[in-house]
Amino acid sequence: MLSKVIIVEDDIFLQDFYRIFFRKIGGNIVILEDGDKILNEIKSEKVSLIVMDINLRNTYLNSEKMDGVKLSKYIKTNFASLEIPILLITAYPVSSVADNMLAESMADDYLIKPITDLNLLVQKINKLVYEHTEG
Repeated sequence: MLSKVIIVEDDIFLQDFYRIFFRKIGGNIVILEDGDKILNEIKSEKVSLIVMDINLRNTYLNSEKMDGVKLSKYIKTNFASLEIPILLITAYPVSSVADNMLAESMADDYLIKPITDLNLLVQKINKLVYEHTEG
């Protein structure tokens, strides 16, 4: 079901979490510490899902500092034909703030961290991947 999953996360503990999590549910994962290399990854082969932290430290695109919101919008705008679902991960605990970021980013969904409900994460991943493969 999952082919390539791109994780954009600079926290090494969360990188390990994603490595273990996706090993259990399947899928070839690529972990990037920042979003600078994401465009090459998107172009190289089919991507099932992008999981991206909202706070990106050292991500620049065309000399512009990017966070997860801006980078998600850039991908959705410039690579729309690839139809890659994006799940944003945020530490903002207020859902109204996260909802606004979701709308601005054009991402498909978000999850507030810390991620404590693995079933919810699996449900969101399955929903996003299913929606983008089935139409």
